[in-house]
Amino acid sequence: QVQLVESGGDLVQAGGSLTLSCTASGRTLSSFGMGWFRQAPGKEREFVAAVSRSGLTTYYADSAKGRFTISRINVENTAYLQMNSLKPEDTAVYYCAATTKLVGLSTTTVYDYWGQGTQVTVSS
Repeated sequence: QVQLVESGGDLVQAGGSLTLSCTASGRTLSSFGMGWFRQAPGKEREFVAAVSRSGLTTYYADSAKGRFTISRINVENTAYLQMNSLKPEDTAVYYCAATTKLVGLSTTTVYDYWGQGTQVTVSS
């Protein structure tokens, strides 16, 4: 079992920045691909970014490219999502997730473990 805990969500003005953290316990994070997803009220959960086990390969949704950066520090059992140039449409609950799969990291169904989410609100 893996427990994931997100932190770093906050209220921020448009154009601002936030860094979300996802800390894992129970198993070594290096065994898992990691992803960040978000869900706005009334909308489906959507992919934001993912990173391979080694951290060498990253994937981004079009909405995140150029603004968000996913990273991980395996020895700290933590993954990060650095978000810059935030927009009101980025407002959502952000979830981190872990998967033992090696492919399909942009798909919610491949993930085995999920955190409880952290709220990001971007004001205009």
